[in-house]
Amino acid sequence: MVNDNMRLIPRSFLWRTILMILIPLIVTQVIMANVFFGNHWKRVHATLARTLAGEISTMMNFIDSGQSESMNAMARDIGINVTINDKLNRPRETDNNAMEAGPLARELATRMKRPAKIYIDKGKRLVFIDVSTRNGKVATFGTSLYRIYSTSTEVFILWLVGAMLIVLALITPFIILHSRSIRRIAKAANRFGRGLDAPGFEPSGSKEIRDASAAMITMKERLNRYNRTRTDMLNAVSHDLKAPLTRMRLALETKSAKPADLIRDIDRMTEMVNGYLAFARGEAPEIEQATELPAMLIRLARDAAPDKEIETVFPDTPVQFYARSMALARAFDNIIENAARYARMRIKITEIDSDENVTVLIEDDGPGIPDDRKADAMRPFVRLDNARGRDTGGTGLGLSIAQTAFENHGGQMFLEDSELGGLRVRIVLPI
Repeated sequence: MVNDNMRLIPRSFLWRTILMILIPLIVTQVIMANVFFGNHWKRVHATLARTLAGEISTMMNFIDSGQSESMNAMARDIGINVTINDKLNRPRETDNNAMEAGPLARELATRMKRPAKIYIDKGKRLVFIDVSTRNGKVATFGTSLYRIYSTSTEVFILWLVGAMLIVLALITPFIILHSRSIRRIAKAANRFGRGLDAPGFEPSGSKEIRDASAAMITMKERLNRYNRTRTDMLNAVSHDLKAPLTRMRLALETKSAKPADLIRDIDRMTEMVNGYLAFARGEAPEIEQATELPAMLIRLARDAAPDKEIETVFPDTPVQFYARSMALARAFDNIIENAARYARMRIKITEIDSDENVTVLIEDDGPGIPDDRKADAMRPFVRLDNARGRDTGGTGLGLSIAQTAFENHGGQMFLEDSELGGLRVRIVLPI
């Protein structure tokens, strides 16, 4: 039964949205027409029937009392044609029970206490009422059908139907545009899922649909970066481990190996492997908790750069927001250690709070990074030794790990030039 009901529901977004709008509108219109205008129609018809029945009853009294002149004068004034006939050739079936004539038949039966036969000519929109006089003749009253039946309710119902059609005509183009945008997202997602690009795909449609499109593009970029990162990691492991392994093998084969040199190479390899494993594992699950940055940043700076001058600029009342504090601490630690490694004397840490974001600036007075190499510095396994020194070591993962941690919090990281002469790392985190 559930499956049968589901088959009755359109599968497309276009028709589901149209039905979602039209069904409540139709139900509302039907209830309003039935409750309000149904009663209105009955009251109007009862009033019309009561008025005409009173006029016919008065003229019948004039006829029965022989006051023909008074009857004719009244008939002219109210627009009713009255004829007196000895006999009429009428059909057997009357229209007394018809929807239009029913109220009039009941009013006449109540007022005159004699039978009245009603005939309706719908083609000419006329109504004829035959009433027997006391002398055995038949008085026929002819008038417009609109004297007993109002079409205003029918016209209003037609307008209701027309209004619904107009609404349908107006909303359909907008729904088509929305459904077209959703179909474009589905098509692009399908191509992205197969590892292909979607040329010309740009966010369009309503704000929510544009946000979904932008989120999908961001997801695609992150997946591409993830794939590039894994490829770079494999290349980096093979490249960085090959040199010390070759050196150790050569030293052992030539019997020139020194324990100190071997230990140094082993330590270096251990450091690289640990860095690769930490990057491959990513962040461990952690519960979000209320976090304030100043205390964390001061502790990290003192541990990473005890011999450097550390300047801090924090708000009097720093904002508190929910975050994975351990993950943030590891990310900031990588950046601050990087600044401590290359700074000559000074490191400056600034926090700027707004209603929506927390911005942290970490600056140093070191050699900095050229503008054309900043994008490379954000890539994993890339070491800018020419720009930041040749004897600093490292695996080139610090900034990349930090960037991933900030992105997992919905934030962003930017590399800029500092007024101190070195590098400024700007981190923007949502509250």
